[in-house]
Amino acid sequence: MRLATYRTDGGPRLGVVRDEQIIDVASLAGFAPTITMLDLIEQGQEGLARLRQAITSASAALLQQQGAIYPLTEAHLLAPIPRPRRNIFCLGRNYVEHALESTIARGGSGEVPEDPIFFTKATTTVSGPYDPLWIDPTVSTQMDWEVELGVVMGRSGKNIPAAQALDAIFGYTVINDVSARDLQARHKQWFKGKSLDGSCPMGPWIVTADELADPHALNLRLSVNGVVKQASNTRLLIYNLPVIIETLSAGLTLEAGDIIATGTPAGVGFARQPPEYLQPGDVVEAEVEGIGRLRNPVARLEAGR
Repeated sequence: MRLATYRTDGGPRLGVVRDEQIIDVASLAGFAPTITMLDLIEQGQEGLARLRQAITSASAALLQQQGAIYPLTEAHLLAPIPRPRRNIFCLGRNYVEHALESTIARGGSGEVPEDPIFFTKATTTVSGPYDPLWIDPTVSTQMDWEVELGVVMGRSGKNIPAAQALDAIFGYTVINDVSARDLQARHKQWFKGKSLDGSCPMGPWIVTADELADPHALNLRLSVNGVVKQASNTRLLIYNLPVIIETLSAGLTLEAGDIIATGTPAGVGFARQPPEYLQPGDVVEAEVEGIGRLRNPVARLEAGR
């Protein structure tokens, strides 16, 4: 299933995307009118099974009559989890060519990390799949792009063995880990430069884990103004999803609904010659095969906003 969060006059709603329509989950029998994506994730496989059954049982005519089906083009999609309960867990330098381009651009000789590199992005970074990406030049003039496969945990756990890691995943989404490179360098760590408001476009929905046969065989692609900047495949991850989850959960409880950004491939702006950064008027498109595409226009944040 493709599960989305969208906005109506009554606030955010949970929906199931089918073809070019979105079905309002709260309108289905057996679901609370206030159900959210996090609520559904916490219900686990039982909740997904009930949702599938409810959709199968409800006729299209009845759903149309109840006003429970909307054209996808008329739905304002938000990030699938508009405000995660915790920071987004992120992997740094998790593709060989990106690890090399990053260290060389910073004056190193080009090293591949011996262990996974983790950092986090604040919850306030999350924005929708088509929302503007706001740039405040008084804060940063080096905003960069990073397309990534996002993992959404389906159950809580600590010390999760690699062999059980994929079973703990609820689904997958697309993430653009937008980064303020000047802040990243100035503060000698990654959190501040990765955590500006709205710097994590996400979506357009979550594809449940059963829909993707192999998350390690997905093409990733990012373009700016129609020009491809990044193109790779998740088979080239240095540390795959079972290793990421096993390592991250060692001594640290992962919770249902936690989001993990698994790393970006080569082609980021700061490592180019000369370096390239996002500018107002640009349009950034990030996509992962089998999931979907983000399309975010870049705009200048005016004073006082």
